[in-house]
Amino acid sequence: MRRVALLGSTGSIGTTTLGVLSRHRDAFEVTALVAGSNAAMLREQVAAWRPAYSALVRGDTDCGFPTGAETLVEAATRPDVDIVVNAVVGAAGLDATLAALGAGKRVALANKETLVTAGALVAAAARAGGGELVPIDSEHSAVLQCTCSQGAKACRLILTASGGPFRTWDRERVRAATVAEALNHPTWNMGAKITVDSATLANKALEVIEAHFLFDLPYDAVDVVVHPQSIVHAFVEFPDGSVLAQVGYPSMEVPILYALTHPARRADTGVPRYDPVTGGDLTFEPLRRDDFPTFDIGVGAGRQGGTAPAAFNAANEVAVAAFLAGRIPFGRIPEVIEHALDHHDGSAADSLDAVRSADRAARCHADEAMT
Repeated sequence: MRRVALLGSTGSIGTTTLGVLSRHRDAFEVTALVAGSNAAMLREQVAAWRPAYSALVRGDTDCGFPTGAETLVEAATRPDVDIVVNAVVGAAGLDATLAALGAGKRVALANKETLVTAGALVAAAARAGGGELVPIDSEHSAVLQCTCSQGAKACRLILTASGGPFRTWDRERVRAATVAEALNHPTWNMGAKITVDSATLANKALEVIEAHFLFDLPYDAVDVVVHPQSIVHAFVEFPDGSVLAQVGYPSMEVPILYALTHPARRADTGVPRYDPVTGGDLTFEPLRRDDFPTFDIGVGAGRQGGTAPAAFNAANEVAVAAFLAGRIPFGRIPEVIEHALDHHDGSAADSLDAVRSADRAARCHADEAMT
């Protein structure tokens, strides 16, 4: 019986994870649940799962749960936890990942910002504590599934992108997109922030940076193509020229279960089986980089290294929040991020203090760009 702590339990990944776990109660026990601020949903989950520990990151003193950001670390390091599913959105998930790896846990990671902001520190924490990092993102899970038994390191990755809701729009229409239009994703059901990131292609830039750290590949070896059907989740090329792909209908349930069981596979009847005859055509297109500049801004920050990825992530979080709040139009998101990166000091990401300092500075410069 593997014991699971679920961080971000009331978000889209969190609730999907609980759905997967409900089909496999004979193999997994939920021992800790931490939600962001949704006390009502957390109470329902606690009633259903009876975890030993439950908490809210942001809650009133009379909510009936322990509260505060420190509850993420508390849950992630408990001795009765084997696997930590980190589904926290944004840089807020970093401390829990580092703590869990340092405590020797498996971290099933849906919080890509952890690696983006502090990839080297995360790797060091895993080495020091004996922890294990297994990705939940569908693209990175696909790469892992294609490589884990090959006996050879991949030499090139091709991650797929749905193209988001604006794949066929012209540049001026994209710049004027509304919040409702940005949140109308054609393929995936995700939270608001991640859905906007998909629309700007910031999410794909974050995934390229994450792949660089997860699979120890240079940025020139990580490509992206648009694949509207979201059936092929990644291609993996090996030194002999062979290319493997992981294929399946769009569902986070498969990568979640694989992250919990890796390298083994567990039979699961909860997802539809892919049928190549009825599944429809598979098409691929190049990224429209000029029309979606946030992608190149983000990958450029990754190439720069140091704390530049942390600055990109922080500025993006601020810009997306401002767009969702109606403070800036969609077309200004990359401009706000670029302004913050123009003021980035280029420091090394050799400590948590350095990462946090870059994060704070980028948020200030992003706010400055909107005044």
